[in-house]
This record gives sequence, structure tokens and C-alpha cells, in this order.
Amino acid sequence: MKKLLITTALAAGVLSYAGGFRVSLQGVKQLAMAHTSAHAEDASVTFFNPAGMSFIPAKLSVVAGGFGAINKVTFQNLSTLQSTETDNPIGTPLYAAVAYKVTDDVSLGFNFATPFGSTIQWPSTWEGAEMVQKMELKSFYFQPMVSFKLAPWASFGASYIYAKGKVDWDKAITGYGGSLNINDEKASGSGFGFGFYFQPNDKLDLSVAYRSPIDMKAKNGTATFNVPKSLYPNLGIDANGQDKFKATLPLVDEYTLGATYKITPKWLVSADFNYTGWSRYERLTLDFEHAPVGNQPNDPTVLVTPKNFKNTKTFRLGTQYMFNDMIAGRLGAYYDESPYSNENFIPETPSFNSYVITAGLGFKFNKLGVDIAGAYAMPQSRQVNNTYYNFVGQAKAKAYYFGLGLSYNAF
Repeated sequence: MKKLLITTALAAGVLSYAGGFRVSLQGVKQLAMAHTSAHAEDASVTFFNPAGMSFIPAKLSVVAGGFGAINKVTFQNLSTLQSTETDNPIGTPLYAAVAYKVTDDVSLGFNFATPFGSTIQWPSTWEGAEMVQKMELKSFYFQPMVSFKLAPWASFGASYIYAKGKVDWDKAITGYGGSLNINDEKASGSGFGFGFYFQPNDKLDLSVAYRSPIDMKAKNGTATFNVPKSLYPNLGIDANGQDKFKATLPLVDEYTLGATYKITPKWLVSADFNYTGWSRYERLTLDFEHAPVGNQPNDPTVLVTPKNFKNTKTFRLGTQYMFNDMIAGRLGAYYDESPYSNENFIPETPSFNSYVITAGLGFKFNKLGVDIAGAYAMPQSRQVNNTYYNFVGQAKAKAYYFGLGLSYNAF
């Protein structure tokens, strides 16, 4: 039983680090319109589709912005009726990008974003403390890119993605009379993205983009056991209560189809469809240096845990209306699927089928633009029945997002 408590918790923690929660907060203007992608007005398009750089009207475009993400999750044991709520700090995803037209047909760009990550904090003595007490996840994508205009109405773009990440996770191990911290700040991996962008006329934009999966290599992660020293020999840990582990942690790929249509010169409507390859999380394998906390008969230091994630779809619809040359109003709504069933629900990165409504304003001051946005998420409650972790009950959540973005365009 003691071994089971450790192994299940370690798998959950590292899986969360691998990106079990996708954060759609990579552009303030885009968020205000349901995070739709077919907008080539400035360098914020670079995260969604590098080919869009070819249709940015400015020779030089620079954008930067940040968000506040507020979320609460409540879990209730339906047998005891005991209810527990998270006390999460505000998340602060960031983004920045630059795009430059070298020639009329060649554009270069760079994008920085944080597409995976969150922080969740449960009470230290809650009934799921064996799985998680607190977890902080961070991921950073660095993307240099290039775009080529294939015709006056079409372009192709590609990017190289270098990813860095961090996890800092605490959980109880009451069977050993203590707690465990999982920490890794050096996991990294690489991937790519590419896309096509079309403007067949002055009313229609079409975007087709793909972002590859990334295998994050955790080569020297640290597991620190805060347990009585008399147990160190049983766990195979060193004099500091630590052991090392290795793992390959898969981040998911994403396909995006986007379209924007200008109904009038002042009014446009955008729509997106995203398909995300969460099925890469079929299982997770961890290789410990010494600790015999695995579940493989031939090697007790190797842990293989099933996850059974599934691919998901997201549907987005947004609109923008220009009140005048300086002020734009924006609205949107989208539906986002959870990547796992009630039987695979995990409190480390709780996920829900969710409806989200968005809104925002944009202001133009010559070359400078200022954008604000907000969103309200309406996650659907879940009847949790994860027998693998013996975690059964009802989970509910609520979430709010707000953002501020700046842009500079030199023509």
C-alpha cells in the first residue's frame, strides 16, 4: 500500500508537468474574439500561424501582453458530503512577438508564449492530499520563424519551437508519515510549426496551421522525501532524502482551421476549429535512479502508469466592430472539451468540458495599439469516478480571465 501511494502520485505530478492543461491565452485581441486565429493585423498572429506574418500591413510589428487567470475548483465527497475548495493564486501567462518584412515576399519573426501551465493549491490535509497539495507548472515556448509569400493572396510559414519547463509539486505520503516534493526546472524539448495563410480578396482571411508534439526530456528530476530518516534505506534515497528520475514527457500537437470574413468594412466575424492530440497520454513511464517505487516486475525502479487521454475538439466564434477609426469592440464564445473521462479525472490538473464567453476593446493611437479583454468560463460539473486513485465524488469549477496587450506597428 505504501508503494502504491508513492507511485500513483509521482505519475500524476509529472504528467501534469507534461502539459495536461492547455492554456488558450496567447493574444489579448484574440482572446476577446474567442481566441480565434485568422487575424493578420500585427505580430500576435505569429503564435497561431507563422504564415500570417506575410499579410501584416506593417513592415515592423511588435506586440506584448499578459493575463490574469483566476480559477477555483471544488470537490465534494458524495458519501461524506465533505467539500473542499482550492485556494489558487492568480496565474499570469505572458506573450511577446516581433515580425519584420525583410522584403515584400519574405518575413522573419519571433514569438515567446506560455501555452501550458497553471498553479493549483488544495488544503494540506484534504482527502486528496496523497495526490496533490500544491502544484506549480510553467512552460515557455521560444519560436523563431519565417514566412514566404507564394502569391499576392497566399503565403507559407514555418517555425522552430524550443520549449523549457518547470514543475514544483507537493503532496502528502501519510503512509510514510511525511510528504514528498517533485521538482524539475530543466526539462526541455523541441518541435516545429507550419501553416498556410490566404487572403483571396479584401473580405476573407483563411488560416490553416499545425503545431507539432514535443517530447520534453526530464533527465535529472529530483524527488525529495520528507520522511523519517529510518525509512531512507527502504526507499533507496540519499542522505538528503532525495532521488533522481528520468522521463520523456509528451506535449500535444494541435491542428487549427481559422476564417475571418468582413461583413462590412467595420464589422468582421471569425471562426476557428482546433483538434488537439491528447491521445499521446496513453501512458507515462518514469525511470528512477535508485528508489524501488515502480511497478515493473523486472525493474522496480521503473513506473508505468496508464492515463487514457483522448483527442479533443474546440469550436470558436468571435466578432469585431469598429465604432470609429480608433475604437473596436469585440465579443466571442467557444466550447472546449476535456481530454479525459470522469474515470480518469485527476485533481493535479482538473479539466472540464467548458463554455467560455469573451469580450474586449481595442484602441489605436497612430502606431500604438492598446487592447483589453476578459473571459468568463462555465465548466460543466463532473461525476468523478477515478478508481485507479480511489477518488470518487463531484467536481465543479469556475474561472475568469483578463488581459492587457500592447502593439506597435511601423509602416
